[in-house]
Amino acid sequence: MVDVQLTHREIKPEELVAKVSIEKLDLWFDDTQVLKDVSCAIPEKAVTAIMGPSGCGKSTLLRAMNRMHDLTPGCRIRGKIRLDEMNIFESGTDVYELRRRVGMVFQRPNPFPKSVFENVAYGLKIHGRHSRAVLDQAVEKALRDANLWDEVKDKLHRSALDLSGGQQQRLCIARALAVEPEVLLLDEPASALDPISTAKLEELIEKLQDDYTVIIVTHNLQQAARVSQYTAFLMLGELVEFGVTDEVFTAPSDQRTENYLRGIFG
Repeated sequence: MVDVQLTHREIKPEELVAKVSIEKLDLWFDDTQVLKDVSCAIPEKAVTAIMGPSGCGKSTLLRAMNRMHDLTPGCRIRGKIRLDEMNIFESGTDVYELRRRVGMVFQRPNPFPKSVFENVAYGLKIHGRHSRAVLDQAVEKALRDANLWDEVKDKLHRSALDLSGGQQQRLCIARALAVEPEVLLLDEPASALDPISTAKLEELIEKLQDDYTVIIVTHNLQQAARVSQYTAFLMLGELVEFGVTDEVFTAPSDQRTENYLRGIFG
């Protein structure tokens, strides 16, 4: 079994409220079925990790949660994903508003070739907030929430591309937080970062769970164990196991999960 240290807060079952509910989700790219009958309820204001071998459908599932596959040629989806009570696939869904409510940060930092300030203010301006006083306040709050303010407060008008990789990734998180999302999707956000930057990012994720529902895809088992309260294990497009992280890692209910944690495959 993978050697991990589990030190999560205790969450009582009666306190759980599902923020994202996935119901019998199937997804195909052309004739290839990538997700198969996936169902689970992801609790609000907690960190849920999605883990599994390469190619198992982790990122595909994550991107489905804010309809990032809409423009993917040959993609077909059957089933439901509910944000609170709203099925995000219903006709008439405001996808623009959905992506405000469900923000996403990608594997590699992707700041715009603009200043630090303009990166964070970008989404606010799109949503009609142009008052300088409002922008100043919102940008500072987002940067503080992303544990980045003290590092960039004197560099707000310098190019975001001048920041380190770890700072750029936290800037991308600040950009997502600025429009006040309810859910934050993180697609292997530390895979391109050095150990020090990764530690800062994990510290940030732990802080974010107080105000946001965080869903993180990670290939790093130790990271999943450190940052999450809940873990989903996918294999070949199927949801093999979903539960409290401590239980999944120490007493998995499925032999395939145990084999993966032992490094027998993956």
